[in-house]
Amino acid sequence: MKNLIFASLSAVMLAGTLVPFATAKETAPLVVDASQSLVAQAPVIASGGFVTVDQDHATTGTARIVEENGQRYIEFDAAFDTARGPDVQVVLYTGDTVPVSIAEEDYTVVADLESFEGAQRYALPASVDLDAYGAIAIWCAEFNVTFGYANLG
Repeated sequence: MKNLIFASLSAVMLAGTLVPFATAKETAPLVVDASQSLVAQAPVIASGGFVTVDQDHATTGTARIVEENGQRYIEFDAAFDTARGPDVQVVLYTGDTVPVSIAEEDYTVVADLESFEGAQRYALPASVDLDAYGAIAIWCAEFNVTFGYANLG
């Protein structure tokens, strides 16, 4: 009789702990899936992994250009990280690879870098002809030094 009561109590306790867990487990993926599908809806125009240019601190992560509701954006993923410095900018560069120092006629400034690490997004002006550029670069304007770039090919 004791074993029967113990088994019944164990089953009730186990069932009570499984119900909230199953409810939480069913709810969590819906939130994650919803946000992931929003990101997946933006068509990717171009993307590439960052390459470090002559720096002790590596530039890592992935850059991509997406279009959403007629607006194009440059996006860096959460793995983005780059060297620190003053007056660091996101630029579009005409070549597929970006040298340490760049000439004024070879790039277009998109924006000041928002953060040296993590996911971020920059709106591209409608007037930018993406066919004229082969890479996205992280560039220190003050010293004319490229920290890293992502080839868009």
